[in-house]
Amino acid sequence: MSSRFSGLTPLLAPRSVAVLGASSDPTRISGRPIAYMRSQGFQGALYPVNPNRAEIQGLKAYPSIADLPETPDVAIVAIAAEHVPAAVEELGKKGCKGIVMFSAGFAEMDEAGEAVQRDMVATARSYGMRLLGPNCLGVFDARRSYYATFSSSFDSGWPVPGRIGIASQSGAYGTHLYTLARNRGIGASLCVMTGNEGDVTVGECIGWLAENPEVDVIAVYAEGIREAPGLIAALEAARAAKKPVVMQKVGRSELGTKAAKSHTASIAGDDAVTEAVMNEFGVYRARNSEEMLDIAHTATRKIYPVKNTLGVITVSGGAGVLISDVAESLGLNMPEMPLDAQKKLRDLVPFCAPRNPVDATAQVSNDVTLVKTFTESMVRDGGYSSVLGFFSMTASSRRWPAISEQLNVVRDENPGRLYALSVIVPPEGRDKLEADGWVVHEDPTRAVVAIDAMGRFGAAFAKPAGLPALAVPAVTLPAQTPSEAEAKRLLAGAGIASAPEAECATVEQAVAAAERFGYPVVMKILSADILHKSEIGGVLLDVSDPASVRDGFALLLERAKAAAPTAKLDGVLVAKQLKGGVECILGIHRDPVFGPMAMFGLGGIFVEVLKDVVFRRCPFGPDVAEEMIRSIKGSPLLLGARGKKTADVKALAETLSRLSAFAVAAGPRLQSIDLNPVFAMPEGEGAFAVDAVIEVGD
Repeated sequence: MSSRFSGLTPLLAPRSVAVLGASSDPTRISGRPIAYMRSQGFQGALYPVNPNRAEIQGLKAYPSIADLPETPDVAIVAIAAEHVPAAVEELGKKGCKGIVMFSAGFAEMDEAGEAVQRDMVATARSYGMRLLGPNCLGVFDARRSYYATFSSSFDSGWPVPGRIGIASQSGAYGTHLYTLARNRGIGASLCVMTGNEGDVTVGECIGWLAENPEVDVIAVYAEGIREAPGLIAALEAARAAKKPVVMQKVGRSELGTKAAKSHTASIAGDDAVTEAVMNEFGVYRARNSEEMLDIAHTATRKIYPVKNTLGVITVSGGAGVLISDVAESLGLNMPEMPLDAQKKLRDLVPFCAPRNPVDATAQVSNDVTLVKTFTESMVRDGGYSSVLGFFSMTASSRRWPAISEQLNVVRDENPGRLYALSVIVPPEGRDKLEADGWVVHEDPTRAVVAIDAMGRFGAAFAKPAGLPALAVPAVTLPAQTPSEAEAKRLLAGAGIASAPEAECATVEQAVAAAERFGYPVVMKILSADILHKSEIGGVLLDVSDPASVRDGFALLLERAKAAAPTAKLDGVLVAKQLKGGVECILGIHRDPVFGPMAMFGLGGIFVEVLKDVVFRRCPFGPDVAEEMIRSIKGSPLLLGARGKKTADVKALAETLSRLSAFAVAAGPRLQSIDLNPVFAMPEGEGAFAVDAVIEVGD
């Protein structure tokens, strides 16, 4: 391992381990790691450190760090909080490269504890030492018999060998996941739990697992992301290595949104932003632990169809309907069998249903060779990349050995596909089927979800690098939040077009502008102090003649003074009223972790009520922008639904891409942008921002 995450290797795969505060009692927190590693045969050196003991659990004990016979790769720190900072300093001077800190009483307690933690981490970093925790449950790697953890989960059994790595911010839940996996016979041999994340983050652990040749699949439990660059690099490394990441992300915090003024910010909670980043890198978000383990286990087969299609052979028509419903809800394609293949199968069993699902009926119990014939036809004639067999209790019958033998022949003769079974068998029967090369799920719904996830991974791995964001010139933001007209001038410099408009300080200027643009026009209050004008009646539509312009000018100023007496008024903005376009919203929200995030959605009820929007980390090219546009549920309204004209999606995508580049170029003072609405005109006629709000902060 030689990339940015290799610095974690001494911490996560050490050759020698010291235990500070080591206990002779193998059931105590500071005694368990020694007991575990000794019982499982850890091949490295173990150094208990305790000034009050000469021997601990059969090992020579050392009174202090200074007395250790060599510098350990890692030190497990399990001592009182008040003694921890000095121990960190001493370990750094000794040349130790990693600390697993069980000790608690720091940032999870109060501000004073947070300050101590900060100083402690700074000390560790000054010595080039990485720190896992504090307040963490540690790490274990069963393949190396390395157990730097005090989890009691090993009292009931040891890990099943396998190639799934777990990274968890929660120690208790991390070992809960491991225990669930072990009890299901799923091989999860390595688990890292990050605790307070004073130094090492869950993102870095994902990166280390991505670069670890002994890990094929990464399962993650996350409560919140504190550090973006490490996570982004980790997810990039996992995708490059074609290692699936399945994440159970919990917590729907409102950080950064409570005082938000913009539509974009009010919709973009931490959870929506984190999910957008997960989608960007092909991470599968599991709804629960059961689903996460189903997917992780299925992924260990390392078959990720780029264009996933599901073929189903079943002995139950009802199960076939259920499977079809689930597949349709997920968007997993289940093409029909070719007509000539259907005819051949009907000739064999006239009462079968050979479309897909292929219901071979209970006749397969009378003639087991039909299993091979039907399944082989599905694979060869149907060409499905994934095959699911529903045999339920048949797998516990006396006929099953003969049936499974027929299934194995088809699988062996047609490799390269994902083969799964939904059967009810005892654990030993499941283990045999798994050893034969089948993925086994009792519940067919769970099987379909896992199969669908494999296709999503395959599509993510095969996806080419996107186009670069469209170039924009340097951006210099004003000292304060600009008016609408100023905001549009800034955006125009980045190639983002708006409807023709004029700033009018007098009623005569307003009438002249309206005559120049042609009626009807839109009139708006112009003030940097009044950003959301519609809320105070500050927007007038369908102004259709000079008299209406004059009346509207006076009315807008009157409403502005009544609603915001201290606001500085610059007059009225008169703009050409666009017709025939589809209203969209484009926005930017500066996330406290991931930086500028772009949002796209349709205007009106679609954003206000349905929140039919999509987010993406900035910047990105027009190809990604078009994917965003086409991904929302309301996209048919842009694509010519019910005989309407197709909108200028190309121009809309270019605008969204330019906005993403503008957000990055503007720098950290940019808080948010709302372009609401943007009119996507009919194809070939462009896209124009009708309203623009740019919020500038410190």
